[in-house]
Amino acid sequence: MIGLKPLKIWFVCGSQHLYGPETLEQVAAHAGEIAAGLGREGKFPLEIVNRPIVTTPDQAADMCIAANADPECAGIILWMHTFSPAKMWIRGLSQLQKPFLHLHTQYDRELPWATIDMDYMNLNQSAHGDREAGFMHTRLRLGRKVVVGHWTDPDVHARIDAWIRAVRAWADWQGARFCRFGDNMRQVAVTEGDKVSAEMAFGFSVNGYGIGDLVAKMNAISDADVEALAAEYETLYAVEPELAKGGARHDRLLYNARQELGMRAFLEEGGFKGFTTTFEDLHGLTQLPGLAPQRLMADGYGFAGEGDWKTSALLRAVKVMGHGMSGATSFMEDYTYHMAPGAEQVLGAHMLEICPTIASDKPAVEIHPLGIGGKEDPVRLVFNSRTGDALNVTLVDLGNRFRLLVNEVEAVSHPDLPNLPVARAVWKCKPDFKTACTAWILAGGAHHTAYSYDVTTEMLEDFATIAGIELAVINDDTTLPTFKQDLRNNEVYYHFARGIRA
Repeated sequence: MIGLKPLKIWFVCGSQHLYGPETLEQVAAHAGEIAAGLGREGKFPLEIVNRPIVTTPDQAADMCIAANADPECAGIILWMHTFSPAKMWIRGLSQLQKPFLHLHTQYDRELPWATIDMDYMNLNQSAHGDREAGFMHTRLRLGRKVVVGHWTDPDVHARIDAWIRAVRAWADWQGARFCRFGDNMRQVAVTEGDKVSAEMAFGFSVNGYGIGDLVAKMNAISDADVEALAAEYETLYAVEPELAKGGARHDRLLYNARQELGMRAFLEEGGFKGFTTTFEDLHGLTQLPGLAPQRLMADGYGFAGEGDWKTSALLRAVKVMGHGMSGATSFMEDYTYHMAPGAEQVLGAHMLEICPTIASDKPAVEIHPLGIGGKEDPVRLVFNSRTGDALNVTLVDLGNRFRLLVNEVEAVSHPDLPNLPVARAVWKCKPDFKTACTAWILAGGAHHTAYSYDVTTEMLEDFATIAGIELAVINDDTTLPTFKQDLRNNEVYYHFARGIRA
């Protein structure tokens, strides 16, 4: 994936000097063993690095300051092996700017009933040492994840893995740059938003660039490079004969190769992690980009159509969360419905730009009229998506805050669509069509989403906690009365949230 940096997770164990040097030596040895065991058995996407144990207020503060200053430290896992008085953590945690997870575990899985004595009890005090820590985390109003269970348990590994993936996506957003080719689709509300507030809340920047700058990059690409990429298309995809070399419209395929190479050069030179286009701003282009965004998304770039910078940034984050899994994540739009009673389904698609990572079979390269945009017929990849559990997630700007909205879905097989020349997915909403759509609309959900078979609601919950934003989830447990009350409660909470942090 483009633009991913090598990052690490620090494992930090807390204790105190009350128990003497021998106990602290055991604490340090056990912490090192747990950190190594987690890294070995958890198979996490980021390396876990054991750090020196913390036993004093100065050490706690120094550790947090060092974490903030280390660009390779993405987050911290905290564990209290013994009793670590929580006041010693106040100065450090008050300054900590990196996400942290509180692991409530202990070194031994089982108690040695026949031999247990007070030396053992003093060493293995996580049962109340972590409660002391948890109180202070709550008193400081710190957003964090709490994972409970023995450090060798697969369930513990799964929950830590979800958090690490969210941490990696959050770190990836810090300083990230997103490019808008053109502006927002005219008069559309939900794809707009406050880019200043977003940069303050999330750490990424969004700026606009003229289509002429992109066209200049395209024109600078050599014909040889264009022909080589077009030939690559013919090896990777089922290219329809009229677009293939020697075909009557091969020039259109060459133009798409030039678009991709020009976009790629522009994005690489600017250090961008995502971009948007809009069919209402194509001056200097003969086709709305279709194949190019599809292939760039497959390489990890965030993308959204119609100038929707929030979804472009979100798609990048979701792709980073799922990196190393199947990779099946795409820009998506709820396009039209199948409303047969009791068998309702959503047909998701877009004009052109669905990522081939979700394809169930070999994509076809086809050319068809678009009907909007006033340009030549655009080339695009056409395919059906895979089936299985998936989710749609959108980022909404509510003016006073941002909301992350998730709907868990099940992608299903569907009849052939011989006359629909776009990539598509069909899914059933959870808990059911009417409840899900009603809840989505009540929550102000956008018509654009990041659609993923890899990323889970738990990862997105962790991400929302790290970002300090609202999360609303629509799943099998959703009922409309409770969902509406939750939205009302959230409105009040987030209005006063900054005040109650003091």
